Amino acid sequence: MRKQSLNERAMNLLARREHSVTELKNKLLKADFDIDEIYNVIAKLTETGLQSDDRFAENYLRYRSQRGFGFRRITLELKERGVAADIIADALDTSDIDWFTLAASARCKRFGEHYPDTPKDRAKQQRFMQYRGFTHEQITESFNFKQNEK
Repeated sequence: MRKQSLNERAMNLLARREHSVTELKNKLLKADFDIDEIYNVIAKLTETGLQSDDRFAENYLRYRSQRGFGFRRITLELKERGVAADIIADALDTSDIDWFTLAASARCKRFGEHYPDTPKDRAKQQRFMQYRGFTHEQITESFNFKQNEK
């Protein structure tokens, strides 16, 4: 079996899904390619528009928000994947996500529409929402949300 070239490997990774520069570099390093060659290939892919951190951030933001995660968690995950802060800010600014509605729907999906009966239940739900990356205001508002008000 023929060993894949660096360019082929990079193209195959990008064909499956968008990757940030950092993700792509790390995956190619694990495949024992030379770091200088990796940077050259990534630069060419970025130049031709086949790799884009902007596009990666937009897709990642859409995907994770659809899974019920808040912008704090998504921002942290994008930073972990090597996306620059200005690219993250642009993706958040251009998105049309209503974070309050998303928070309410994530809470209702996990715990149902009813208001928590005890302070212990409310604290449990708040911790879940914080873990998901929602702000204090979004969490507080999610307790006032009724599904039929959509």
